[in-house]
Amino acid sequence: MTKPPIIDRFGRIATDLRISVTDRCNFRCTYCMPAEGLQWLPKAEILTFEEIARLTGVFHALGVRTVRLTGGEPTVRRDLSELVRLLRTVAADVDLSMTTNGLLLDVLAAPLKEAGLDRVNVSVDSLLRHRFAEMTRRDALDGVMRGLRAAEAAGLSPIKLNCVVLNGTNDDEVADFAAFARETGYDVRFIEYMPLDADHGWERAKVLPSREVLARIAERFPLIAEVSDGPSPASSYRFADGAPGSVGVIASVTEPFCDACDRMRLTADGQFRSCLFALDETNLRDPLRAGATDAELEALVRAAMWEKWSGHRINHPDFVQPQRSMSAIGG
Repeated sequence: MTKPPIIDRFGRIATDLRISVTDRCNFRCTYCMPAEGLQWLPKAEILTFEEIARLTGVFHALGVRTVRLTGGEPTVRRDLSELVRLLRTVAADVDLSMTTNGLLLDVLAAPLKEAGLDRVNVSVDSLLRHRFAEMTRRDALDGVMRGLRAAEAAGLSPIKLNCVVLNGTNDDEVADFAAFARETGYDVRFIEYMPLDADHGWERAKVLPSREVLARIAERFPLIAEVSDGPSPASSYRFADGAPGSVGVIASVTEPFCDACDRMRLTADGQFRSCLFALDETNLRDPLRAGATDAELEALVRAAMWEKWSGHRINHPDFVQPQRSMSAIGG
């Protein structure tokens, strides 16, 4: 018998699960964490691969059809391809992808594809070596580009690039990223800078509205909007002259898409979050380890989702930034 979907009190049905496999990262992006890094979670608190697979199976039975592995940086988790293989066993028909900085893909792309990973989203915030090093605090752009080529060769496609745009830092590169999309056939998505940094130093002045991103690109490459076939945070555009590749924008701050959100998140330490900006979490790890049944875990998820708010309050004076940063929540 098919189970009812996971639904909140606003009628939104959740079908997309983001799973953080680690809070550790080999970059130190300026908009995410301090140069010295953060205090990492103890190993004993991190979900094992078997625990992640068990919970994925519970979510899959409730209608989840899209699973994204995140971090931190997921590729620093040892034997990641074994987790992918396990997930394919419990949820064979899901769209299984990963968000990564791409640095280790030159070695891992082929094994991940063989294990069952469908595609990757690679975070690249600058195409200039010196600026990339400034923003990530790592001189690693060449390595990321090798990773992208390895992902393409392995068939982890379509390849999507995520670029967080900071006004006054890398906003002058948006048209260059569009040109890169045309050259490679990649899908480049520009993400508005969100208040999820560990230092809580977010400034609205650094947010470049997505409409301005599109306007700058259109001056150089005319665009045609694509029609979405389902809930998606990105508004996508193809090039009017038929060139390969595409661009998209995720206007989380200036044009929130909360009313159509279908996402849920599971942190590396097994905390369930109904929203990226949620101030509360539901502990699934401890009940799981205490012997909870699938039905009991399902009840916890349904109760948490029913309490999901209508949307984040970034544009309201009472907005409160989550205590966890993006790297600890999972992208």
